Amino acid sequence: MRSVKNIVFTFILLAPVLGYSQKEDRKQELQLLADNVFHLSEVMLHDVANPPAASRFYAYAMLGAYETALSLSSGGRLADLNTKLNVNPAINTPPAGSNLNLSFCANYAMLEVGRMLMPSGPMLEEKQQALIKHFRDGRKITAKNMPQHIAYAQEIARQVVQYARADDYNKLSAYARYRPMKDEGHWYPTPPEYMGAVEPRWSTVRAFFLDSAAQFAPLAPMPYSKDSTSAFYRQMKEVYTTVKNITPEQRAIASFWDCNPFAVTYSGHMAIGLKKISPGGHWMGITGIACKQANLALDSAILVHTLVALTLHDAFISCWQEKYNSHRIRPETAINKLIDSSWRPLLQTPPFPEYTSGHSVVSSAVSVVLTYLLGDNFGFTDTSEVYFGIPERKFKSFYQAANEAAVSRLYGGIHFRDACEQGAAQGKRVGQFVISSAFDVKTGHE
Repeated sequence: MRSVKNIVFTFILLAPVLGYSQKEDRKQELQLLADNVFHLSEVMLHDVANPPAASRFYAYAMLGAYETALSLSSGGRLADLNTKLNVNPAINTPPAGSNLNLSFCANYAMLEVGRMLMPSGPMLEEKQQALIKHFRDGRKITAKNMPQHIAYAQEIARQVVQYARADDYNKLSAYARYRPMKDEGHWYPTPPEYMGAVEPRWSTVRAFFLDSAAQFAPLAPMPYSKDSTSAFYRQMKEVYTTVKNITPEQRAIASFWDCNPFAVTYSGHMAIGLKKISPGGHWMGITGIACKQANLALDSAILVHTLVALTLHDAFISCWQEKYNSHRIRPETAINKLIDSSWRPLLQTPPFPEYTSGHSVVSSAVSVVLTYLLGDNFGFTDTSEVYFGIPERKFKSFYQAANEAAVSRLYGGIHFRDACEQGAAQGKRVGQFVISSAFDVKTGHE
C-alpha cells in the first residue's frame, strides 16, 4: 500500500529536512485546519444535522478549501479531482495576484461555503473574523492585502455553493412524505420520540463518484421471521443477550462510536437533547488527527480531508439507498414484539430503517481511503470524542477503527450482525471505487 507522499501528488510533498520554524508553521497550519473543520461540526451540532446532510456539508465545505489549494499550490503538484467527479465543478479561478496566503484562503473559503449552505451557517462569521485576526496579529497578512485574500476565497466559495445547489438536495422537501410499510418485519418509528423517517429520498442526491446509488448494493438482509429456529431470530436473540450481558469494554466501544445527533434522555417529564457528533464528524476528526501525526504539508492535508468528505457523502448515498429499499425493522421493535416488551437498547435507536448500518458503511469506506493515502498499520489515538466527555481510544490502523465502529452498533443494540458485516463490505467497495476513480488505479472493487 502506497502512502500519500507517493501517490496523491505528482512529486513528493514532505521536504526531507525542515527547520524548526518551518516545522512549527506546518504544525500550526494543520491545527488551524482541524480547528476550522471542527467549527463546521459545531454548527451541525447546533442544527442537529442528520448524518447524510452532515456529510454533504462537509463535502462541499472541504471542496471550497480544496479548490483554493488547487489554484494556489505551487508547481501544480496537487492532484486535480475535478475531472474525476461525475460533474466537474468547473471552477473559474479568480486572479490570484501575488503572495496570497494558502492557509488563510483555504480556511476562509471552507468556512464561507459552510456559512452559505448550513441552516445556522452565519454562526461561522465569528470564526471568519477570528481567522482574519489570527493572520493580522501574526503579521502574515497586512491590512492592505487582507481584502484581496477575502475576495479570492469568497469567489471560490461562491462557485462551490453554486455547484452544490445543482445536486438535487433542494428537491428533497418536494417529495411525498414517507409512510412506514405496514408489513411485518418492516421499520416503523421507535420510542422514546417516535421520530419520522430521516431522509427517505437521500439516494436521489447527486453523488460525486458513484455511478448510481444502487451501484454497490449489499446482499439482501436476512428475512424477518418469528420462528425461534430461524437465522433472523438467532440474530435478534444475539442482540438481546449482548445488551443484557454487556461487558465494560463493549459498553465503552458502543459509547465511543454512538455518534447519534438525535439522542434524547429524560429527567422526569423533561426531554433533554444530547449533543453528539455525527459518524461523518467523527471520521473528519480522525482525519485531522492523522494528518497532523503524518506532518503533511497543508495542501496534502486539505486533499486528504476532501477525499474523506467526498467518500462520506457517497457512502451515505449508497447506504440510504439500501435502507429505504429493504425497510428492515430495528432490533428494539422486533425484540419488544417477539421476546421482551421491556427490553431497551444501550444506545437510542436512530429514526430510519436498520439495514445496512450507516456507521459500518461510512467507517469502512473512509478506512479504505485513509489506508490508501496514509499507509497500512497507521497507528493513532482517537481523541475525537473527548470534547463530549468520552475518553480517547487507541487504534493500530484505520481498518481496526472501522471494524470496531461496525461492531459497536451490535453492542449498542441498534443493529443486527448482518447489517454491520454487510455494511462494512458495502463501504469497502465504495471506498475502493473512490480511490480507483480519483487516481485511476485498480483496487479490487471490480
